[in-house]
Amino acid sequence: MRILHFVLLGVLFALVGWFLWIISKPGRYRLTGSMQEEQLDAMLSADSVGGNHITIFTDGVPLRDAVVADMQNVSSSIHLQFFKLEDDVSGRHLASLMAEKVAAGAEARVLYDDFMCYRWRSFYRRMRATGVQTAGFNPVHWPIPTKRDYYRNHRKCIVLDGKVAYLGGYNLADRYVHGLEWGRWRDTMIRIEGPAVAQVQRMFLADWCFATGCLPSLPRLFPLLVPVGQMPIRVVASGPIGDGPTLLDAYCRLLDDAQQYVWFESPYFIPPSSLLDSIIKAAERGVDVRVLQPPRGDNGETTQWASKRYYAEAMRSGVKIGVYAPGFLHSKIIVSDDRVGVVGSCNIDYRSLLLCEEVAAVVADSEFACQLRDVFLADESESHYIDPAEWNQRPIGHRLAEVSAGIIAKLL
Repeated sequence: MRILHFVLLGVLFALVGWFLWIISKPGRYRLTGSMQEEQLDAMLSADSVGGNHITIFTDGVPLRDAVVADMQNVSSSIHLQFFKLEDDVSGRHLASLMAEKVAAGAEARVLYDDFMCYRWRSFYRRMRATGVQTAGFNPVHWPIPTKRDYYRNHRKCIVLDGKVAYLGGYNLADRYVHGLEWGRWRDTMIRIEGPAVAQVQRMFLADWCFATGCLPSLPRLFPLLVPVGQMPIRVVASGPIGDGPTLLDAYCRLLDDAQQYVWFESPYFIPPSSLLDSIIKAAERGVDVRVLQPPRGDNGETTQWASKRYYAEAMRSGVKIGVYAPGFLHSKIIVSDDRVGVVGSCNIDYRSLLLCEEVAAVVADSEFACQLRDVFLADESESHYIDPAEWNQRPIGHRLAEVSAGIIAKLL
């Protein structure tokens, strides 16, 4: 029996060690080889990414209609990259449109996260049968996942003919259009026209190269893009896989530079320590920091309990935590000082900011920032803010649930 105890203890220590290694600070992996990187860089203009036009979508039906209309006008290429592309009415409709465009001579590529979309592999096989190219990002090594398997691709973007791009929080699934049984689905996506589309295209192709090992013929995928507006856009493709700036650094700088306000929308609030420090310091020096959250989770409540663990500390410094009443707030936006607006796929949590491939458009333009401010205020009008005094009186059972969820917060 004593030998069995030692064996079980050894297995337990091995599992704990594996778990701590998995959630430890990630290393970085290159998305492309040096030659492929040079090829992608050669396709981009050295000019700034000014001269863009942005349309904001906050409802799934207008967004779906706009995407379908743009896809119907495609002549050269369709690139879709999503965390989830599901085998439902919405997914099958887009697959049918892509098949029609491939039959007419266009190229279509679909990149999905291999782990999250495992159950829909037959759907992607049907797509491939119609000529649509598909690839799963970073397949998991079963039965024992490695540290690298823990890095998932959470980006959501569309690039059409290299001239129009969409990015934001929406996945391609029916619930993003029609909502959930208990409430609406509130999300944010932007449509981009102008030179910044090349930055989104480059990101997609780098991810495609990582997933497939090859790059498509590039010249036709990077058409000449002329200015169509005034807005400057910085597309930040962030993550442990690939080189470049991170959204965590960008968000911390945004908070450090804020003078009047910084307002967040995120379905989760599990900030890494550096971001939480920046949030608290901004609030303590008088910046109006607000965070809007959903009233419950879309799949289970563990992430919501983990988020609530941080509420008390944030509110003690003056941060206002709001609850969006009508449904699930999946929107990922930040707006600051009527000066900078951010829309992307990145949640305010450890996983998105350190372990996932994410993308965001950072727009230093007062017109866009004011538009995003109005989006926030519209959501705020349907929300209520938590009273810190009442929060401090919450039941002991809730506190225990928060602590328990917090233990595995890095996995959520």
